[in-house]
Amino acid sequence: MKNFLIIFCGILLAISCSRKTIPPKTNAVIENNVTENKIGENNNKDNINTDTTKTTVSNSSTIVMVVADSYGRLITPKANLPQDASIIYNSLRLSRGLTVQQRANLEARYNMLPPRVLFIPEQLELNSLKGKYYIYMKKFWYWKNQDGLFYLDQKYYL
Repeated sequence: MKNFLIIFCGILLAISCSRKTIPPKTNAVIENNVTENKIGENNNKDNINTDTTKTTVSNSSTIVMVVADSYGRLITPKANLPQDASIIYNSLRLSRGLTVQQRANLEARYNMLPPRVLFIPEQLELNSLKGKYYIYMKKFWYWKNQDGLFYLDQKYYL
């Protein structure tokens, strides 16, 4: 009887462990979802209306702008930057590009050349103990300078 009980528990354990619980697939939506429940006799899944609404903000305040590319060329002139951003635009300092060796190193390590200087709106800035930063394309770290623009981190110059 003991052997039968042990074998029976082993079989139950094997059956229960073999079932996989798969979580339902959900689509990640960045938009705001507003759901309204209809009150009625049948309150089931068919009675729920989903309305997706998008919040729009002016384009100039939410776009990351490339001010200077890796070659030192000024892409965005001062006139195209937002006036309320309080940026000190010094074109002499921005015009210095990466050296040939630095460009070759970045091209070999990351298969692309990141821009040197970015304008980041305040909504996209992140804070740390070292200062304000932004992560561009999930690879490159940019740090805010005193002039209000974000510069490529020094570790990429090595």
